[in-house]
Amino acid sequence: MIAIDGPVASGKTVVGRQLAQRLGYRFIDTGLMYRACTYLALRDGVAIEDPDALTTLASATVMDIVVTPNGERLLANGEDVTVHLRTPEVQALVSNVAKVAGVRVAMVDQQQRMAEAGEVVMVGRDIGTKVLPGAGKVYLDASADERVRRRLAEVAGSETEAEVRENLELRDKIDSEREESPLRVADDAVVVLTDALDVQGVVGAVIAALSGGA
Repeated sequence: MIAIDGPVASGKTVVGRQLAQRLGYRFIDTGLMYRACTYLALRDGVAIEDPDALTTLASATVMDIVVTPNGERLLANGEDVTVHLRTPEVQALVSNVAKVAGVRVAMVDQQQRMAEAGEVVMVGRDIGTKVLPGAGKVYLDASADERVRRRLAEVAGSETEAEVRENLELRDKIDSEREESPLRVADDAVVVLTDALDVQGVVGAVIAALSGGA
């Protein structure tokens, strides 16, 4: 098992996916699960400010991530909700949902269940510190300017640079200061700075580090 943690736009998803393909492991992006909780709350009229209601929603939702020729799909109680997970509305609120302790407890239980099915590369913000403490651990990081540049490329003009930077700073603050499973570097994690590396360079650095070659 390999756990990859790091802040927004540090490269976790693309690196984790490529690493899993190279190793023949299953890839699990846990961020999709918190996005699904956020989408379901918005769709079903569950107040984002109500932690008890969010916890009830998360506890009642069985999540599965399946791999298809078109990429990973998130099933919530059997319903494919993938198309809704990267809307601006979900993007703006996901950190607020993910900071709820009860939501995290419910999702961690399911993530650990998923990992029991076989070798995985799992990415998120508390994988090495909470979800898979026995895994090989990597923490990907990048400068704030580089992360803003990457996010700007992703949003393709739908947000200004100032808006992207403000959103990243806010999400970093929420993720690192939440009470339950905050974002931090695990004591035995290998830290890889990704600013000057392309995806294959980061994947190579991760493999070398976990195999003792770096």
